[in-house]
Amino acid sequence: MLGWLDGRPLPRADLDRRLAALRGGPRSSALPEPGSAEDRQLTRWVAQVMLTELLCEAEAAERGLDVGGGAAPVRLDQRAAVELGSITAAAFEGSGAVRAVYAAVTADATVPGEQAAAYAAATARPPAEPEWRLSTADGDFDAAPGTLPARLAAALAEAAPGQTVTVDGFTVTLLGTREPATAPEPGGLLLDAARRLAFVRWLDHARAYRLRLVPGLEHPGDPAQPDNHHRH
Repeated sequence: MLGWLDGRPLPRADLDRRLAALRGGPRSSALPEPGSAEDRQLTRWVAQVMLTELLCEAEAAERGLDVGGGAAPVRLDQRAAVELGSITAAAFEGSGAVRAVYAAVTADATVPGEQAAAYAAATARPPAEPEWRLSTADGDFDAAPGTLPARLAAALAEAAPGQTVTVDGFTVTLLGTREPATAPEPGGLLLDAARRLAFVRWLDHARAYRLRLVPGLEHPGDPAQPDNHHRH
């Protein structure tokens, strides 16, 4: 038994198949030894990913959401994966139903104006310098004028693209100038974070009220289960 969703028993067979696929896959050598505490934790982790997927499949069906059929998995960036947590991130990446429910339950997420303003003020940086594309006998590289010796930077400031200057033992060819990348507006970043927080809160509530776990397949971070221990 994998657990119960809305009182409906969920068979364990799919969990066993997924674990077998992992153990027979290309990264099998990185998995813990079968029967070890770490292996039991892996089983709990995979079970929780599957329960998250099944919960969202049920929610998507209730809401009539388009789950994308055979849509390919996606890849979250590191910030998003950390904010969602490893279990939810894995479910999100692999399940169209999870992504559809995420979009539905976070559609109304907003960022208060004062929060956006405070974030912008706290993360403000001086404008970045344009960078020179330079060539030397050791190879090509990009450098901002302020990072170079002052006399070399002054000579390059007077040089035209393609011109070579020699100053204080440095011989450098100016290939061109590259404008610094524009920093992204904080509003989008903050809204993405707010949506992830809203989804995690919704999912925690749904898990608590709609899922019932079985002994041995508790959340791997549950302090009450015997394999959750911290060692140095």
